[in-house]
Amino acid sequence: MIQIDLINEDKLPAPDIDQFQNWLHQVAKKLDTKGEICIKIVDQAESRELNNSYRQKDKPTNVLSFPADIPDFVASTHLGDLAICATVVEQEARDQNKAIIDHWAHLTIHGCLHLLGYDHIEDTEAEVMEALEIKLLAELDISNPYR
Repeated sequence: MIQIDLINEDKLPAPDIDQFQNWLHQVAKKLDTKGEICIKIVDQAESRELNNSYRQKDKPTNVLSFPADIPDFVASTHLGDLAICATVVEQEARDQNKAIIDHWAHLTIHGCLHLLGYDHIEDTEAEVMEALEIKLLAELDISNPYR
């Protein structure tokens, strides 16, 4: 089971904690993992600032993943943090003709997989990660987001 701490200080439009928990439960069940994740819903300004600081990309983005960097000698189940930009998620969903809630689910799962060490920089890594996302989303009755 993955436990979530949800932060939405500005009350931006976003799913509730139960929806996030349901999506991440699928990841935990499929990958036999457990831990804690903090999800912060951010606006475009904060997303842009974080993206610029950590990825040197001066624009807002949909989801940023920050894996926990905890020394081995510290007992912790914290997997890391996600920063999800509500307005980018909604705009992308509209632009791609996807249900907004389905796009939220996809990006939440995508971010969680990054916290668990998956990546998509190399083509072979991308194929593995995307196939897993497609499978996890299908189990939630959400269609392939890469079509």
